[in-house]
Amino acid sequence: MPLIDMRLDELKTYQGRNPRPKDFDEYWSRALREMNEVESNVELIKSSFQVAYAECFDMYFTGVRGARIHVKYVKPKLDTSKKQPAILHFHGYSMSAGDWQSKLAYAALGYHVFAMDVRGQGGLSEDVGGVVGNTLQGHFIRGLDDHEDNLLFRHIFLDTAQLAKLVIEMDEVDDRDVSVTGWSQGGGLTIACAALEPRIKKLAPVYPFLSDYQRVWEMDLAVGAYDELRKYFRKFDPQHKRQNETFAKLGYIDIQHLASRIQGEVMMGVGLMDTICPPSTQFAAYNKITAPKSLEVFPDFAHEDLPGLHDRIMEFMIAR
Repeated sequence: MPLIDMRLDELKTYQGRNPRPKDFDEYWSRALREMNEVESNVELIKSSFQVAYAECFDMYFTGVRGARIHVKYVKPKLDTSKKQPAILHFHGYSMSAGDWQSKLAYAALGYHVFAMDVRGQGGLSEDVGGVVGNTLQGHFIRGLDDHEDNLLFRHIFLDTAQLAKLVIEMDEVDDRDVSVTGWSQGGGLTIACAALEPRIKKLAPVYPFLSDYQRVWEMDLAVGAYDELRKYFRKFDPQHKRQNETFAKLGYIDIQHLASRIQGEVMMGVGLMDTICPPSTQFAAYNKITAPKSLEVFPDFAHEDLPGLHDRIMEFMIAR
């Protein structure tokens, strides 16, 4: 089999390159305290798109730093005397929550479905800004020249956890059966969400982004989704005098360092020819998960549709 990264046996033991900050745990404890002090001010607005077996709502809540976050919420029309499971969906980098129809299959199975627009990307969620340094291009470098508490992806990770908390506490939702899934950025946010909200029951990340930034750099794959890292060095540190400092700060928003917090059952999909989110960066996170876990490996596939995996994820989610 051709290789763009390590052999599969090496991938299964790889532990990552990007440094973990010494105060990482305190960093996220402080962040969660901030999140828990926010008044969410949830608002539900009935959408013009509706179907017979579910209700569709535009949901808004206030996240950290005052940003209003938009979520597409599909509520199943079932026996209201019984609490129902819920599933959260997170989208790919720069995209949005997508069309309503893509949420309907789970709603038809009785799931409350929530698809969040990441702040400042392709949907309706706000990016309130206010950081020192570059804001021209790229979200994971947003705030890199400011205090680490101002990293944009800190706030985005907290948005996912806050949404999960809100969902778990809804009267009509079975708080023991809330799951999460997403591909690429959505896969990274899936891991972050389940790490910061340990009540998540199941999670299915697919080729997760936002992991092991230093490994991406050393593989010369800071292109595509990671291109902003190359541009950051070229514009703001052309001689790499602050390289160690840069990767240390990115360590705060590196999902591999959050993965050990996950308590839910994990099924992860990976394509071994992925040059957008290299397999080793994905395994850096997967190998740190101590909860029950399994892999769906596609040896000949890259950062693309993985045949049959959507069906496999649904089977995993609905299995009791």
